[in-house]
Amino acid sequence: MRRRGFIALIGGAASWPLVGRAQQGAMPVIGFLNGGTMKGYAPFVEAWRVGLRQTGFIEGQNVTIQYRYADGDPARSAGFINEFIRLPSAVIVISGGDAAARQVKAITRSIPIVSTFGSDPVETGIVQKINQPGANITGVSVFAAQLVEKRLELARALVGNSRIAYLIDPNNPNSKADRAGMSAAAGKFAQDYAVLRASTDAECDALFISLPKADAKALIVESAPFFNGKVEQLVRLATQNRIATVFPRREFTAAGGLTSYGSNLPEAYRQLGIYTGRILKGDKPADLPIVMPSRFEMVVNLKTANALGIAVPTDILLRADEVIE
Repeated sequence: MRRRGFIALIGGAASWPLVGRAQQGAMPVIGFLNGGTMKGYAPFVEAWRVGLRQTGFIEGQNVTIQYRYADGDPARSAGFINEFIRLPSAVIVISGGDAAARQVKAITRSIPIVSTFGSDPVETGIVQKINQPGANITGVSVFAAQLVEKRLELARALVGNSRIAYLIDPNNPNSKADRAGMSAAAGKFAQDYAVLRASTDAECDALFISLPKADAKALIVESAPFFNGKVEQLVRLATQNRIATVFPRREFTAAGGLTSYGSNLPEAYRQLGIYTGRILKGDKPADLPIVMPSRFEMVVNLKTANALGIAVPTDILLRADEVIE
């Protein structure tokens, strides 16, 4: 073999690993942004990956995923979104709050977006119609206007006409709508209630200590990204302070909370993963209808009820989708 041919062969062989890396780098990139914490949303993110796998996409094999968490600080989201655009991302996934969905839509009109929606996406102007979202965004809704009223009904079943406290996160963009829903439901039942606010760990601790001053016999926790990431803390505080609490998700009750009523969040994230995969295969967000919640779960932890000395009415136990004993 001539020296020039040998050198060319060696040079080509040396480049093989680089070619392999280039091919790996050609995999589509998903920019995944969550408004909460990695720990708090871990089971839901895994459910999203399940949906993604169901459409044929496996992380590290035929798709690359860049994860970013805002840790409850909406101000961080814009920087992450711009980072996703620079990568570039084949699709951007938004979860854990609606503020980032509005941000990403304002920043890019070309990259497909898949998002969860905690409020009515049409009312907030994120999409044009439920069946035809339009533009470059679609996703899965976990919002249902009747949830606040249903949680109030559950709390009343536990404590009768006693005063009830409603815990909200003032930084949650949906808190205004949630307060309006509580006001309407309370007016319907002539229910006395107090609105309490917390947006940090310290404020949650202080709030539960001050609950006796509110003279409330039950507490309803708003469905908010911040609270969804504080399952262990809120369950612990509710148990220590022996307050009958209605939580927004099954995950709270499974962790020892008394009761919960809400949409099935893991299922919503699985659907989000399926939509992500469909878009990677070529579907357009504008043509994919918003997936609306079809299943709501009432869960009762009877073991916690017994420990708190709370008698759960028989009709609630019969209506519950799950009773934890």
